[in-house]
Amino acid sequence: MSATLPALRRELDIMPSPVPGQPGLFIRDPFRYADAMIVIPPVLVQGLGHFDGTKTELDLHAFFTRLTGGDVRVGETVRHLIDTLRKSGFLDSPEFHEMRDRKHKEFSEAEQRAPAHAGSGYPDQAELLRSQLSRYGADPEPAHQGENSLTAITAPHVSPEGGYQSYAAAYRRLNADYADKTFVILGTSHYGAPERFGLTRKPYVTPFGALSTNVEIVDQLARQAPDAVEMEDYCHSSEHSIEFQCIFLQHVLGRHDIKVAPILCGPFAESLTNGTAPEKNEKVRRFFDALSELDAKLGNRLVWVLGIDLAHIGRRYGDDFAAKAGQGRLLETRRLDEARLKRVCAADAEGFFELVKPNRDALRWCGYSPLYTFLAAVPAIKGNVLRYEQWNIDDQSVVSFAGMEFHRTG
Repeated sequence: MSATLPALRRELDIMPSPVPGQPGLFIRDPFRYADAMIVIPPVLVQGLGHFDGTKTELDLHAFFTRLTGGDVRVGETVRHLIDTLRKSGFLDSPEFHEMRDRKHKEFSEAEQRAPAHAGSGYPDQAELLRSQLSRYGADPEPAHQGENSLTAITAPHVSPEGGYQSYAAAYRRLNADYADKTFVILGTSHYGAPERFGLTRKPYVTPFGALSTNVEIVDQLARQAPDAVEMEDYCHSSEHSIEFQCIFLQHVLGRHDIKVAPILCGPFAESLTNGTAPEKNEKVRRFFDALSELDAKLGNRLVWVLGIDLAHIGRRYGDDFAAKAGQGRLLETRRLDEARLKRVCAADAEGFFELVKPNRDALRWCGYSPLYTFLAAVPAIKGNVLRYEQWNIDDQSVVSFAGMEFHRTG
């Protein structure tokens, strides 16, 4: 009897090939259990549906035999496809489980959170990085004695090259006056568990040096809402939404020994499925309460930083049309984005959710959970959009984002 094929892992990044002259599907592992990145040619893409955990190798062989009109080389093609996916860690197989367990163990035992995107998302040398961020206009505004009333900023988490104007608009609101604060960084957890919050005690390392994690805050949150927390969440090891904020913080404050409390916010999938506010989930509510208590206790000793993007439109994200920033359908996207941002700036969490929940968030705001978490934790604030942008992440897909600031109203 032919063996059942392992299922293709659901959490893989799968998108149209970005390689000119090499059509097909580009596949990579966002968790970096393996470093492989491959392009599956169009003819082989048709066979990927057989990797669903129910089909056999014989089924796949028969499919390609029919597809090729009985090509005698089909057996070699089938074996090569299976071996490539298996060795790359893209199948739910023993090979993948071994990769995953090894990586989790390595992260758990590591003393620091190593930079995952230095050398790819930004320069891996301090001087080159400093020069680049200065060119982006991210240098701080002059410090004004006693003027440090800023409560929060939001910045993108797209690559700094693509979102630098919104990054700069937000981070220019900080300066050396804020260097003694603890920065509570709420980042999107793109692959985290729904209704969960990923914490780590590890210092975040960048080319500028290591940021110190405020372990007291991390431990307090874990004690008060243990069922909502993933402690030493492996997602921290590869997630970029917090890492990019760290380099900007170090740059604008002019020092590396900054205290942070890094929190990855998993998707509020339940709220979009059921149409009920996130805090209706008891575990989520307890985490919100813990954050509110933290803010009430420490108040002006904290600055909140949100690493978020907004809408995701176009072929990369499942739409059947090519999206162009600022054109065609993206004009309506801007109108809808701005309506949501207006509710956020008014600290209207309920109104914000009412705009997000139809069609399980048709705009695909990956910043929904960090934004809602912030509004739940610090309700007495007023926001201001400093810059709004749309950016073609490829020639058929658009991401929107904004730089914002918030101040307390009470």
